[in-house]
Amino acid sequence: MVKNSNQGGSEHAVRVFRVQRAFTELEGQVHGPGELAEATGLDDSTVHRILQSGIYDGIFVREGRGLYRLGPSAARLGLKALTHAPNTAEAHGVLEEMRRATDGGLVFLFGLAPFGGARKQCLDMAVGDSDLSELGISQRALLTVFQSLRTGACGRAILAHLPEVIQEGVLAEPPPVDAGPGAFRDEDTLLASLTAVREQGVAIDSEECAAGWNGLAVPVRWDGLIMGSVAVLKPKEAMPQWPAGVLRAMKAAAAVFTEAGGRGAWSSETASSF
Repeated sequence: MVKNSNQGGSEHAVRVFRVQRAFTELEGQVHGPGELAEATGLDDSTVHRILQSGIYDGIFVREGRGLYRLGPSAARLGLKALTHAPNTAEAHGVLEEMRRATDGGLVFLFGLAPFGGARKQCLDMAVGDSDLSELGISQRALLTVFQSLRTGACGRAILAHLPEVIQEGVLAEPPPVDAGPGAFRDEDTLLASLTAVREQGVAIDSEECAAGWNGLAVPVRWDGLIMGSVAVLKPKEAMPQWPAGVLRAMKAAAAVFTEAGGRGAWSSETASSF
């Protein structure tokens, strides 16, 4: 089967990002093709070609014979990837379906933010006619709590799959002042929750983002790379526990976004964020 050029380009970009990610996960800043190949699961020749082609674009820099480090253009390439998301129409349709499946829950699609360190941003939402401020979710909370990766199921679903060096930076931050009463305040409890997210494939929170609201989130990944999360909030009294059907619907929604990334349907035409 002949692959179209978009699909081929998408697969090449994924391999490049896997090599970049290996630099952030391995100890030290300088590495050879063999070490990177082992970390990425790619063969040595593929890694070598990626490194060589990346030198011209400034993505990688050669440091002595057979050794490389990340170059200045790597940051720009990473920013471009982080601002990509499924096209607006497709994303919103999935979120509206999730809203129906959760009987009117507040449904959000989050992605890693391209600026301001390790943060998340809301790419789209399905909240009906709800005024979030009237529901007890203030504008200040939207700009602080909802951007923190350490707060809420929506953040921890992403944080659990980020490299350890990034996790350490996020855990060193204090929880947002406006976080809900259920937010994790100590590092050990938060770390344990990240392990549970990886094992169960879902993050659950009780009043982490706002008092009176429980959350559920599923990570959205693209070829092993964490890109964001799909999350839903429901009033605590209406949803003290999440039914199995809701969890299945959430995972199905995340699978749609994952599949979209696999076929190259990620675009920068995202909905406006908070």
